[in-house]
Amino acid sequence: MKVELLSPAGDLERLKIACSYGADAIYIGGRDYSLRANADNFSIEDIKEGCRFAHELGKKVYLTLNIVFHNEDIDGVYDYIKAVVDAGIDAFIVSDLFLVRYIKKNFQVEVHLSTQASVTNYLSVNFLKQEKIDRVVLAREVNRDDIKEIIEKTGMDIEIFIHGAMCTFVSGRCVLSNYFTNRDSNRGGCAQICRFCFDINDLEVPFSMAVKDLNMALYIKDMIELGVRSFKIEGRMRSPFYLAVVLSSYRRLIDAVYNNTLTDDILEKEMKILSRVSNRENSTHFYFEEASLKDQYYTGRQENSNQDYLGIVMERQDNLYTIRQRNYFKVGDKIEIITPNMDIINLEVKNLYNEKMERIEVANQADSILKMELDMDIPIYSMLRKPYIS
Repeated sequence: MKVELLSPAGDLERLKIACSYGADAIYIGGRDYSLRANADNFSIEDIKEGCRFAHELGKKVYLTLNIVFHNEDIDGVYDYIKAVVDAGIDAFIVSDLFLVRYIKKNFQVEVHLSTQASVTNYLSVNFLKQEKIDRVVLAREVNRDDIKEIIEKTGMDIEIFIHGAMCTFVSGRCVLSNYFTNRDSNRGGCAQICRFCFDINDLEVPFSMAVKDLNMALYIKDMIELGVRSFKIEGRMRSPFYLAVVLSSYRRLIDAVYNNTLTDDILEKEMKILSRVSNRENSTHFYFEEASLKDQYYTGRQENSNQDYLGIVMERQDNLYTIRQRNYFKVGDKIEIITPNMDIINLEVKNLYNEKMERIEVANQADSILKMELDMDIPIYSMLRKPYIS
């Protein structure tokens, strides 16, 4: 069975983009009980629409129910579980074990144990197997040898993170937000205090405890051979462009492994693409060894927003395309269009119109609606970007 590529989605549009760019399954958060309260998240109607869209393409939808529950959080959770099951989800991602038996007893959906549970050994996985859990998302602090041993000694369906932001503390078990902002990080309110820079009297530059991002692209083949069942990408609050680029890169890598066509040149190309879409340095963190100085910043750093993302194709009428613009570009610029079909199309911008179909020379207002005439077939959700690789 082919390894699953699992994508985040913070809203309905990003779910559709994730499905279009190669994800096999998508994990989402509802308006309640989810650890990303600052994402737009999904209403019950959004969940119904998202599941319908995904299922028509043969994709699955998993719902996060992974806050650390306090007594006051329990009210309404059972009704909510029924509502989202009726909406069509395929699995729950939970961290609190009281939910497991209730869901397995009453509904025909899978239960996946969240990385928030910090599972790091095969005895815990075998216990969870007895409790009828269908999949375990291992703690991000587990190394390669431990992953191998857990799979060999349990036969459990194992999911691991392969790309995106890492938590400074043990798989999200952090209370810095509680102390600094009175927002509970374990109930969806993380303010990412670990990414702040702090002025320390004896240091010439601000101190940071922030960690670099995770990037496991070079070791996809190795992890497939270990028997990992699902590769998870972090980022329910990431942009549609980020999801499209990251998913398409990992889709190409995974397919190349199974087709026996993976080469060093392909790996090098995809690493270049992935390095352009992120605004942080990256590392393999715990996979080969204990994390060290090389995996963190410790001194002040600067994160710049990505300026490569120029726009997204939203509609088409004959050869006239409607584009939601993101960053500055103009007539005469050479750009690339990446498509859900994994095509990369190079072209020069020959014309631009505003929403009233008035000719313009420059697109310089983020989120404005533009029109372009293109004598080619471009699918909806294709992305316009600055040229990446010659």
